[in-house]
Amino acid sequence: MQQQLIERFFRYLAISSQSNAAITTVPSSDGQWKMAKLLADELTELGLEQVNIDQYANVTAVLKGSVPNATPIGFCAHMDTVDVALSPIISPQIKTFAGNDLLLNQEKNIWLKVAEHPEILPYLNQEIIFSDGTSVLGADNKAAIANIMTALAIIKQHNLPTGDIYIAFVPDEEIGLRGAKLLDLHKFKPDFAYTIDCCELGEVVYENFNAAAATITIHGVSAHPMSAKGVLVNPILVAQDLIALFDRNQTPECTEQKEGYWWFNSFEANQSQAILGMSIRDFDKASFEARKVFIEKAVNEIQQRYPTAKLTCEISDTYGNIANTLTEDRRSIDLLFNAMEQINVTPKVIPMRGGTDGAALSVNGITTPNYFTGAHNFHSKFEFLPIPSFVKSCKLTLKLIELAAK
Repeated sequence: MQQQLIERFFRYLAISSQSNAAITTVPSSDGQWKMAKLLADELTELGLEQVNIDQYANVTAVLKGSVPNATPIGFCAHMDTVDVALSPIISPQIKTFAGNDLLLNQEKNIWLKVAEHPEILPYLNQEIIFSDGTSVLGADNKAAIANIMTALAIIKQHNLPTGDIYIAFVPDEEIGLRGAKLLDLHKFKPDFAYTIDCCELGEVVYENFNAAAATITIHGVSAHPMSAKGVLVNPILVAQDLIALFDRNQTPECTEQKEGYWWFNSFEANQSQAILGMSIRDFDKASFEARKVFIEKAVNEIQQRYPTAKLTCEISDTYGNIANTLTEDRRSIDLLFNAMEQINVTPKVIPMRGGTDGAALSVNGITTPNYFTGAHNFHSKFEFLPIPSFVKSCKLTLKLIELAAK
């Protein structure tokens, strides 16, 4: 299992598949088409049925089960890696952590320093996968794809009894769950499903942020500086006044656990116009809605302060909290806890300060909790994946499939 996991993971990493938020079509990058075609070919070779790539590069397939009346379950992973202004080319490497700082890139003198990353300390003497320090590692989410594909290969190799297993590999998760939102649920129809996205060994997520995005556009009034008094309205300064209305302590860098926030995350401006991009996050649905109302009130207040300017605000929901969709049917969660107990992994239930494709699926009636790949430091050049945790994650996938068939 271990060798196959690593080989598959490295093969998928060799395809550059960053998503691009500036592109509105789905998928947003050619590399995701390459991933989709490779995975469809591999699923076909493994004997899965109904293998399909749709117009958005969503890949779906079904492993038809041999156990009558078994619960059909699903697995979903995303094919894109995140663009955080690092290299799109990922060069993975395996190093054994001996307790000291690790040199990731000799040419560029990039070190993972233990004092700055104490999360590595529990993995003493373990083999760990890193990038070369110029990119993310891409365990988010190609470790999950390797996990799922390896589990399917093992099932086929050993002719293990299963129920129906639905597979979905989707694009553009990192830029708003775009692929999952467009997934054809006539082709992906388990009773419930799982994502395997982020999280260290043992972590389980079935509660995440409610999320929305806001775009605030400010049209100022331009004038030559020599005759600007009483006429010119500088959209940059208007934006500054708008931002000042928001609580500086309710930002990502000042909040934790189940605290919500506003995040001004982009700004484009010239002497005539300014465009602010903003993320809204909150676990509590009522607080989430109140945050959106506050934004609109803030925009209106600034509009009144600068009557010759023109401000517009567009707010759109990105994803919802999986917990909002949970009903009395908790089979997905009960099965997950049972499987973890049987492979001797202690669950660590956390509220995720983010979202997964499972949020989009859950809203559409397929409850989809998330469990660990085993990796740390997502969206960072110091992302790393301890190999024993990687193996445990795949064993959990196999155990879930086994228990669902009973």
